[in-house]
Amino acid sequence: MTAAAEVLGRLVERGESLAVAESLTGGLVAAELTSVPGASRAFRGSVTAYATELKRDVLGVDGALLAERGAVDPDVARAMAIGVRRVLGADWGVSTTGVAGPDPQDGRPVGTVYVAVAGPGGVEKVAALRLNGGRADIRKESVSSALDLLRGELRDNAGAQDTEQNGGYGCLQP
Repeated sequence: MTAAAEVLGRLVERGESLAVAESLTGGLVAAELTSVPGASRAFRGSVTAYATELKRDVLGVDGALLAERGAVDPDVARAMAIGVRRVLGADWGVSTTGVAGPDPQDGRPVGTVYVAVAGPGGVEKVAALRLNGGRADIRKESVSSALDLLRGELRDNAGAQDTEQNGGYGCLQP
């Protein structure tokens, strides 16, 4: 089973939805998700915010943060994931931002990538990646890393969801 199929299956089981904000991956995360039959049961959509001003104007990333640190930053990735959840009305948001090459960007070398997940209950996680290879390799690995980060969060938060469904105590009430 692919990471995309596993993620979507878990989301469907939980009755939750997903939205994606992409920069360097340019829609590849959304393409991977929508290649899975039945993806529409959990996947709401995506925003490809390639231009920095779209991160600010569409996803709500703080303009001062973007001006100070540039688009390739862990806090920008986090804000993108939070923003796409809000904008598309999803339970979970995933984002990608980074430098695929061939040139450095915002003072960051090629292969610097940040992927982030934001979810229910204040879940926010960012992974910093240092990837090697050409542009296509970096973008492909960024997609895999974003889906893996979400898969891990869905596994880690499975118990919390069960507890909520069982009255908050993890057992049936008399």
